[in-house]
Amino acid sequence: MVNPRAWLAEAIATYALVFFGPLSIILSVAYFGSVLTIPALVVIALAHGAAIGLMVYTFGHVSGAHINPAVTISMIVTRRINIKDGIAYIVFQIIGAIAAAGTLKVMLPELGDKVHFGTQGGPSAILNNSAISGFTVEAILTFFLVTVIFMTAVHKKAPAGMYGVAIGGMIFLIHLVGVPLTGASVNPARTLGPAIISGYWNDHWIYWAGPIVGAVIAGLVMNYIFVKKAEQEVA
Repeated sequence: MVNPRAWLAEAIATYALVFFGPLSIILSVAYFGSVLTIPALVVIALAHGAAIGLMVYTFGHVSGAHINPAVTISMIVTRRINIKDGIAYIVFQIIGAIAAAGTLKVMLPELGDKVHFGTQGGPSAILNNSAISGFTVEAILTFFLVTVIFMTAVHKKAPAGMYGVAIGGMIFLIHLVGVPLTGASVNPARTLGPAIISGYWNDHWIYWAGPIVGAVIAGLVMNYIFVKKAEQEVA
C-alpha cells in the first residue's frame, strides 16, 4: 500500500540525521579545531547515534524509519516494502537530506564550509586514500548496520523495544571507528545532501556503492537465514 505519511516521516527523520550529524562536525571544528581529536570523535559519534536512535523510536511505527536509501534498497530486495513506496522513501530521504544541509548553510555558512557541511571527504591517509579500501569499509560497516536492523527491528523474536537502542548504538560504533577511515557515511543520502550544498564530490561513488552492496548482502543473509525462519515458526 502506498503511504504518503510514511514518505514524509522518512523526510523528517533524514532531515534530523543530516542536521544534527553534520552540525556536530561543524561544532567540533569550532570547539576542538580542524584536527580530529578523541573528544571531537566522541561528540560526532554520539550525535549521529542519538539522531538515528531517537528517530527510529519516533517514526519506526510510521515508516519503519529507514532514514537511508541503502536500508530501503535492502528492504525492497527482501520484499519488506513495495517498489513504489521504496522509491518514494529514497526520494523523500534525499529531499530531507538536502533541506537539512541547506539549513546548515544558511545558519553557519563560513564555519560549515570548512567541513563541506559534513560531506565525507573520501578515504583517509590511514587507508592510503584508496577508493577500493574506502568502498570496502563502507560496505562492511553498512553490512553490520543492516544486520542489526533486521535482527532487532524486523525479527519477530527480537527483544521488544530495544531496536532503537541497538540501531543507535551501532551507528555510534560505526562512527567511532569509521570517521577516521572514510568519514563513516553508511548512508548515500547522508553524503548526497551536504555534497549538493557544498559542491564537494570527492570519491562520492563509494558512499553509494559501498553502503548499497553491504546493505543488500546483509538483508539477504539476515532475512532468508534468520528472519524468515522465525516467521515460519511463529506461524
